[in-house]
Order: sequence, then C-alpha cells, then structure tokens
Amino acid sequence: MRKSEVIAAESVACLNKALCHLKDIWEEIGIPEDQRLERTNVVKNHVKSLLDMMIAEEESLRKHLTASIEKCQNELSKLCLELQLPPFQEDRSSTMLQQEKDLRTHLEVMLKEKNQRTQALKAFTEQDQDLCDLLCFQPFSISADSVPSLEQLEKFRQHISSLTAEKERRRKVFVTLKKQIILCMDDLDQLPETSFEKDVVCEDEESFCLSKENLDSLKVLLHQLESRKAENERVCGSYREKMHELWERLQIPQEEREAISEHMTLSKKRNMEALQAEVKRLEELKLKSIQNVTEAIRNEIAVFWDKCFYSTDQRQAFVPYYDDDFSEELLSLHDAEIVQLKQYYEEHKDLFEGVHKWEESWRLFLELEEKAKDPTRFTNRGGNLLKEEKQRADLVKGLPKLEKKLKAEIEQWEHEQNREFQVNGQKFMQFVTDQWETYRLEKEREKQERQLKKSKQTEEDMVYGTVIRTPTKRRFLGSTTPCKPRKLNATSSTGTSNSTIRSVFGGTVCHSPILRPPISASKQGNVKSPDHGKPPHQGLLECNKENICHLTGGVAGMTKVQASPLRNFSINSVAGTYSEFQRDLSKSSKSKHAPEILNSTIIQL
Repeated sequence: MRKSEVIAAESVACLNKALCHLKDIWEEIGIPEDQRLERTNVVKNHVKSLLDMMIAEEESLRKHLTASIEKCQNELSKLCLELQLPPFQEDRSSTMLQQEKDLRTHLEVMLKEKNQRTQALKAFTEQDQDLCDLLCFQPFSISADSVPSLEQLEKFRQHISSLTAEKERRRKVFVTLKKQIILCMDDLDQLPETSFEKDVVCEDEESFCLSKENLDSLKVLLHQLESRKAENERVCGSYREKMHELWERLQIPQEEREAISEHMTLSKKRNMEALQAEVKRLEELKLKSIQNVTEAIRNEIAVFWDKCFYSTDQRQAFVPYYDDDFSEELLSLHDAEIVQLKQYYEEHKDLFEGVHKWEESWRLFLELEEKAKDPTRFTNRGGNLLKEEKQRADLVKGLPKLEKKLKAEIEQWEHEQNREFQVNGQKFMQFVTDQWETYRLEKEREKQERQLKKSKQTEEDMVYGTVIRTPTKRRFLGSTTPCKPRKLNATSSTGTSNSTIRSVFGGTVCHSPILRPPISASKQGNVKSPDHGKPPHQGLLECNKENICHLTGGVAGMTKVQASPLRNFSINSVAGTYSEFQRDLSKSSKSKHAPEILNSTIIQL
C-alpha cells in the first residue's frame, strides 16, 4: 500500500474521531437533536468545501500541464521551421510532468539558438547600416524579421568585409584633400563658412560621409579656394593702387604711409582687410561732412518708423538707409524720405496714438494681472490694493471700447488707402485677438494647475486618512456632554441618539442630512426599562454589534424597539465555522447578565 493511501485512511479516521468527540460534547451540553443535525451539516460542509478546493487546485495543475505541453509543442514546431531543423521527437511513454519538462528544456535550447542567430543578424545589420551610411551604398538584402540560416550569415559577413576595405581606400583620399584645403584656408585667413566646410575641417574624420559625391565636392572646394587665393592677390593689387592715388590726392604724410607698409607685400585675408580698411579711411576723410548730416537724418527716420509701426520689410524697402556710400545723392534721398514720413504721421496721427494707447493699456493690464497673483499684496497698506483693483476694472471696461473704436478707424483707413493696416508686420486686430487668446489660454492653464493641485491634495488626504469634520450648528436631541459618556439604555437600543451610539462603539458617526425625529419620539425613547436603565454588558454589545446596526436601520430609518421581559432568546448559531461557534459558546458561558444572547442573534416577538 502506498504511503499516500495510508495517510488518506488516517485522515478518515481522524474525521470520524472528531465527529464522535463533537457528539459527546453535544450530549454533555444537552443540545437538541435538530441543532445537532445543523452543527453536523456545518462540519460536513466545511470539510467538503476544503476537499473541493483541494481537488480544484489539482485539476488546475493538470490543466496547466496540459496547456503547457500543447504550447511547447506548437512553439517547437514553429522553431523547427524557422531554424530549418527536423521536427522534435518526444517520448510518449513518460508522465505528464516528465514530458512537459523535456519539451520545455528542448524549447529553451532552440530559443537560445534562435536568439544567437538573431543577435548575429542584428549586429551585422548595424555594421552594414553604418558602412552604407558612410559610403552611401544600398544595405545588404536580407529580411530582418525572419531567422537567417548559417549560409546567409556567412554571405553577410563577407559583404561587410568588402565594405570595410572600400571605406579605408576612400578615407585615404579624403585625408589628402583635407590637408590641401586646410593649407589654402590658412593662406586666405579664412574660417569654414558653410556646413560642408565645417564638416570637412572641424568634424571628426570618422564621422564624415565618404560618398563619391562628397569626394567630388571636396575637389571642387579645393579648386574654389585656389581660385579665391588668386582673386585676393588681384584685389590687393587694386587696393594698393587706390591707396597710392588717395595718398597723393589727400597729401597724407609719410609716417601714416609707413604704418601700413607691412601689408604691401603679402596677399592673405588679413592683409586684404587691412588694405581695404585704409582705403575706406581715406574715402571717409573725403566724405566726412556728408556723412554727419546723413546719419542725423537716419536717426530721425528711425524715430518716425517706430511711431508709424513700420515692419522690418517696410524699413528694408528704403534701401538707401543701409547704403554706406555717402554722397550728395544719398543725402537727398534721405531728405525726401523724412518729409514723406512726417506727412504720413500727421495725416494718421490719431490712429497711431490710439494703437500706442492700446499697447500701453494692455501692458498695464498684464502687470496688474501679475500683481493679483501675489498673496503679499493683501498686507500692503495705504489703499494700494483698492487702487489696483479699481484701475484693473477700468482697463477691463476700457480695452474693449478702445478696440472697437480702433477697429472702426482701421477699417476706414484700409478703405481709403486700399491696403491693410499693419503693426510690426501684422494686422492690428489679428494682433489684438492673438493677445486675448494667449491671455485666455494662460488663465485656463493656471486653472488646470490649481485643479490638479487640489486633486492631488484630496488623494493625499484619502491615502493618509485625513478626516474632515463638518461642524453642526446645534446638538442632536439627547446628546450629552463630551466629558461625561452617556449610559446606553438596554431597553431602547434604537431610540438613543447619535452620541449614545458613538459612546457605545467608540467610533465617530458622520451625521447625514436627514430629517430630525419629532420631539414625541425622543420622549418615548426615554421610557425606563424593567432593569431600570442599566446598560448591557460590553461583551454582549460587541457580540450584537451587527444586530444593533440592523435594528436601528441607520439614522434615516430609526425604529423604536421597546424591550420586553417576555422576549424569547434562542441559541441559534449563525457561525460560519466551528471555531466561531466555540468562541460564542465560551462568551455565553462567561456572561453574568440575563437574558443571555448567543452569537448575536435576537428574535423579536
């Protein structure tokens, strides 16, 4: 006989012994036959539920093994197809546990093989992608979703080796061209300007794209630099001729001529810049008087541009403003421009001043809105808060009126001028709408932040148990002083007030918004019981806690149940297990009060 069968027989014997022991106890207590039958059914149901639960667990294990075996078989079939291997032959004579273990072990081996091939493919793909990006080649043709065969991996490895050799050959060409380009730039005192030149000179050689197009571009760049070097030599020669001509015309002393002598031989960029600066200085001496007047007019033009809200495109339209070739013709062009600007401003002065007034009001409105967020403003004295609020209210009323007025004036202006009125390159009313929309979005964002902060605080209160107590305006009828706990009337468990229930259970009752009971009801609840208002035993209250809640029916459904000496009490047990029945029985035997209540069951007449 197996050990498991022996243990099963012992379990049956233990169960019979326990039932006999229970029978003896019930005989000694004197429990009626109907209640013995009820207790025996409780024991039977408890044992049956335990055995059913154990059987369900073992059935679940068998189903799990069956599902695992089926899953492993399906996955092994797929892996064999992917890895191009023969199907796995399993041993049908072994047990379910052994069969599941063998399948799972073989599956792990095949998954490892698949993972190795996949990792190798991934590494080769990354190398191939880097080389193709560097050389601008097409990537190797292989599916990244399927598991490669050993032959495919070998071909991939050879392809990467050929790309690596081509990369080294092109890098040597690149390094040679780069050195020549750097030498030409040094002769020209030139720094890299374009992104391509910066990539060639400044970036790391490993990161430069060695495509055929880039190598051809390097050759073109080298040719351009050599041509620019020859052009600089020609320009420097022309500057030297111009300098000699101006020196003689302006009677420049010999000491000033010798200061520039070091730049009279070489033709690098710094030499060309020095010669250019000298020629410019000599020209400035010739046109100095004309320049001073022109610059003063330019300052006045800039002021009127600001007053008329000229955009950048409108300002750049006046090309002579940016011309540094000062002459009499340039001066006359500036004179005509300032006259036109003054006339334009005077004709539409009211409109421009209105726009300026709106901008100032809007700026002040935003400043007041920011001050309104500062909580320290409530501590300021001197009436500043009242002044700010009054000023803010005036702006809230005045801004829409001003916008309406400006809209009508702008529409009239656009109709007369047959073009749009713009402020800094944008239609003014669209600019106003955008400002209000930005303001509204900012307010909405602040509101959402406050709501989020409030919700977070509420969540923290719920997590850490914060209790919010709502103060009552008056006491409930029958409430007592907090320092004097009120005795619980044993004959009227449902007629007591909320404070009485709170003193019994040691908790806190949140009062619901319900109608109060009439005064007559409270008077009836104070009728003394036959035991002269003596409170019941605390142990009985704990046992009958659920029955008290059931009889009271909550605050909204208070019902008076007057105690009666003729009330019958039974020993009916509602315990779910035998341990609960034994605990209630021990409490009943220790209680010194009558009537005795077993397992908090009250049977009303």
